[in-house]
Amino acid sequence: MSAASESRDGDGSTRAVIVDDSRFMRTLIRRLLEDGGVEVVGEGKNGAEAVERVREHDPDVVTMDIEMPTMNGLEAVAAIMRKHPTPVLMLSAHAEEDADVTFDALDRGAVDFVTKPGGEVTSSMPRVRAELVEKVRSAARVDLSANARAAADRSSASPTARSGSATGTEADGRASSSTVSTSAESGGAATTGGGSAGASPGNSVSTAASTPEDATPTARYPDVGTLVVGASTGGPNVVERVLSDLPRAANLRVLVVQHMPEGFTARFADRLDDRSAYAVREAQSGERIEPGEARVAPGGKHLVVTSDRNGRLSLDLTETEQIHGVRPAIDLTMASAVETVKGAFCGVLLTGMGRDGVDGMRRIGRNGGYTVAQDESTSAIFGMPRRAIETGCVDAVAPAEEVATSALQYFEEE
Repeated sequence: MSAASESRDGDGSTRAVIVDDSRFMRTLIRRLLEDGGVEVVGEGKNGAEAVERVREHDPDVVTMDIEMPTMNGLEAVAAIMRKHPTPVLMLSAHAEEDADVTFDALDRGAVDFVTKPGGEVTSSMPRVRAELVEKVRSAARVDLSANARAAADRSSASPTARSGSATGTEADGRASSSTVSTSAESGGAATTGGGSAGASPGNSVSTAASTPEDATPTARYPDVGTLVVGASTGGPNVVERVLSDLPRAANLRVLVVQHMPEGFTARFADRLDDRSAYAVREAQSGERIEPGEARVAPGGKHLVVTSDRNGRLSLDLTETEQIHGVRPAIDLTMASAVETVKGAFCGVLLTGMGRDGVDGMRRIGRNGGYTVAQDESTSAIFGMPRRAIETGCVDAVAPAEEVATSALQYFEEE
């Protein structure tokens, strides 16, 4: 077993390669990572050197700048994924143009991104270091095979969401009935079968989701339903897939909480709007949300669900303390929705490390709502979904390409 493999399995320290055309920035990032216990095994000043350092050192993770001479970050990500697949964490500046390029990097195989540290030493440096180290360690644990499968599913899916139908594919040719595995991120034993893995006795988990083609435009839905989707590392492309598979005829109000830095969620909402039948934008404080609309929690703010004096659903944004070290927090949005939403309500928890969203899913389940968790085989990090499954509150476990279908089956009227 290589040193990189050992580290990914939880033994030894995280080994990183730093790539940036600025010597100053490479030195700063090295210091921040090493102070946080990450071992830096190599550096590169352009994409070509990045590919070579990955081949030489077989690191757990690569931190990648975007704009570099000779070969830029996008080209380097594609080359690394083709020649020596390794988790890549993009370091992106706070700029709208960088947001577009950063999402392109995710499409090419990068697993996550973080805002590049500023050059000046300030009182916020400990927070910057903690965020960078956490992101690096999280990226190092990503299952690249799940990312590759998700990319294959996206490329083969028919782009018909705008016409109001939900579609999907079985990329690996397996039956639509899923086998659930709830092995821990650290490599715990898996439990398989048709029942709940890790759930409390008597609480069975449905793992047989029909293919998304079954969610036809002729299905009957309530006048309004509410769907809350939470995701972290590896989530943006899965969230995109879920929303693209939701037909407008389902009459949903959709709230998306994706752990993402401030300055990127507006562009993320634009991408979702382009790829779904729903009107998607970044949430604004005080606005109402209607059927056929989706709102994305802004980076750096919690999204809270309230209702106006006429009982209509409205949204508030707060900058209260982080929950589970993040803001926006999935748990807070789900908990506030449980207290506010009337009628059909579904919570979805997708890939990510940690436990944000677990308590929210539990609350939804205990208050009569429906819950869907992404399965292990398609999760870049099977952390949040696994912990939710272990509570016994998850009604269905589905691969990324069937998450929307599982939710839609709940909303469909007989």
